[in-house]
Amino acid sequence: METIQLFAFLFIFLIMAVAMFLRKIPALIALPLMAFLIPPVSGVSVADTMQFVIGEGALKLHNAYTVALFGSMLSILLQKTGVAENMIKQGAELAGDNPWTISVLMLILITLLFTTLGGLGAIIMVATIVLPILSSVGLSAMSVVGIFLIGLSMGGIMNAGNWAVYVDVMGLGIDEIRPFALVMFGITFIMGLCYITIQLYRDGHDLPFKKIIRNSLFTIGILVLLFLLYGQLNADWRQWIEGGVKRGLYGLKLLLGLFMAFSFLLSLKFAVSQRSNTLHKIHWTAYLSPLIPLLLILIFSMNFIAAFICGLIYAYFSTYRKGHLNTFIGAVLEGGGVVMPAVVLMFGIGMLLNAIMGPAQSWEGGWPVLTLLRPVMSQLVPQNGLIYVVLFGIAAPLALYRGPLNVWGMGYGLAAVFLASGMHPGAIMGLLMAVGQVQGISDPTNTHNVWLANEMQVDVQKVLWNTIPFTWVVAFIGLTASALIFFK
Repeated sequence: METIQLFAFLFIFLIMAVAMFLRKIPALIALPLMAFLIPPVSGVSVADTMQFVIGEGALKLHNAYTVALFGSMLSILLQKTGVAENMIKQGAELAGDNPWTISVLMLILITLLFTTLGGLGAIIMVATIVLPILSSVGLSAMSVVGIFLIGLSMGGIMNAGNWAVYVDVMGLGIDEIRPFALVMFGITFIMGLCYITIQLYRDGHDLPFKKIIRNSLFTIGILVLLFLLYGQLNADWRQWIEGGVKRGLYGLKLLLGLFMAFSFLLSLKFAVSQRSNTLHKIHWTAYLSPLIPLLLILIFSMNFIAAFICGLIYAYFSTYRKGHLNTFIGAVLEGGGVVMPAVVLMFGIGMLLNAIMGPAQSWEGGWPVLTLLRPVMSQLVPQNGLIYVVLFGIAAPLALYRGPLNVWGMGYGLAAVFLASGMHPGAIMGLLMAVGQVQGISDPTNTHNVWLANEMQVDVQKVLWNTIPFTWVVAFIGLTASALIFFK
């Protein structure tokens, strides 16, 4: 009976995944359909499927799509008031004919921000600033999305908050995690440079390839040197450097907080002066509007939704003109409509998460879907490095669509099975980090992929097709590095 159930589960998953991959069925329909079909064939009653998977699953990502709604409102307000258009024009003038350099700088900026930030709210805040800049230098919408996703994933590799599972579940120390994280960071960064160069060439830019190769080698060399120097420092020196950085950041946050208060007062003064003015001016404080929510999160650790509301209020006053309230209300309503396709897709993602991982409440005997899959997964434990690389390298796309290797699907459950089967904890970490790049950058069921694709008006499935050749190669190289380190 279990064999039949397993085949039925795999058949449904593969058929739906391939149909989405080939764009035969839109994810909007395929994800809820997959979520509805998988639990019953695994032993869950239809009534429980309707209640716990469909009903509760639609609400699972409520934080993500609520933040997306408010982020879209701010974005539309900046478009309606001309702020976004002027930012793009000025960005184009400053960038000149250096799209490659600007792209790399934005990639590094995104990476640095997401070594500490996380969540869809932070992604929307950073994207509100970065997307117009990248668009202004002549990049296609697809290239903009791809660069942002690669930077986001690189930042996630070095985000210590993402290492908690390796410490708590696998018993690894930070000194064991950091070296491999740096290796994965370097591999992904080189891939990012290749991606930017190839995409710019596809977009029709005339690129000075010799200069690009020279600059790439120089940048990579500087990063390698810094990592080597940092790795040679003892614990006291590292602690002193990290302490100095924290003190510097505290002072910077204080100055930024004062500057925010000053710019808000100026925007209020501007709003008062514009009451009787029919000229549509854009005050310089308006260009800070996308930064306000981001700074409120970084400086005051404010709730994401509250930060967006503050950003909306700030943008309202800094772009004030006669009849502005109607513009503001129009932006709020239109913002909800623009992001609705992404919100509906998030309903399906939440349903699929509940279908695979089970509902929030405990389930007697364990959630049947996981119970069905665990024995099979335990048979996949590799006995040597070569099998490890070949097996998980070929299987890397199973990280897509909340599949067995998806960290936010069954990945951590699978890791626990591998750990119990005697697999080296470091090799499990290497597997999750390497294959995680396929999931983090290419997976159409990521809320950030959905939002970014919706914002740039590209098909999220096309983002998968565009990025997976790069992320799959990164997965193979990362697995090879992991095998060399942990299989001795």
